[in-house]
Formats: sequence, C-alpha cells, structure tokens
Amino acid sequence: MVCHAEAQKEMADALGVKATVTDKTWVDHRYTCDYVYPHGRFVLSVQEESSWSETFAYYRSLGRRLGHARTLANLGQGAFQTTDGSVVVRKDWKVLLVNIAGLPAQFAVPPTSRADVAVTVADVILGCWDGD
Repeated sequence: MVCHAEAQKEMADALGVKATVTDKTWVDHRYTCDYVYPHGRFVLSVQEESSWSETFAYYRSLGRRLGHARTLANLGQGAFQTTDGSVVVRKDWKVLLVNIAGLPAQFAVPPTSRADVAVTVADVILGCWDGD
C-alpha cells in the first residue's frame, strides 16, 4: 500500500518530484520501502500488530525511542512528530513511520522543510489507506 504505484503517484503530485521506490521488505510484520530522490530519501514503514494493546505499545515505544516532540491533530487515530521531524501515525492496528532523516533541510517543489514534508507524506499515505 505505502509503496505501490498509487501511493507513488500521489506522493509525486504532492511533493512535485518523482521518486524511485526501492528496498521493499516484509519482516516481522513490518512493511518497509525507501523513496529515493536525486538529492535525498525517506523511508516509510508500516508495522502491523494483532491487537490494540500491541499497537499502542509499539506506538508509545517509538515515542520513547525517537522522541515525541509534538502531537499532530487530524492524522489517523493518533500522531506525533519526532525530534528529527519524522512522523508517526497510528491507524487501526497499524503504525506508520515516515522517517525523513535522509532528506535535506529543504525538499520538494517548492522547497519545504523536511518536517513539513513528513506531515505531507503521512497525509498522502492516510489518503491512500482511506481510499480517497
């Protein structure tokens, strides 16, 4: 879902630049791929859990490990931005991580802060999940 053609097209439309999507993996209930651009990359991962308690525990563990910098409203059923600007979103029994550590400080067309890019990417992915 996060790495398929529909998501790639939506991402290119939102960011104004097209990516090559690589390194698609499924390991320990986590789907991961890299969106690679000429001047940077970000990594998307979706952890699929099998209960609410597992989902909440994983979500909270990312907050502790990556740093919960600020809560984000209107994304999934709970979301926060990490200390490096990455975004974590919880929806149903899935947790999305938009890891923007590989992006330059300004990215996209027009240039946008990488933290704002992370929010945009999360919004695009949630739109694909909802079928919008």
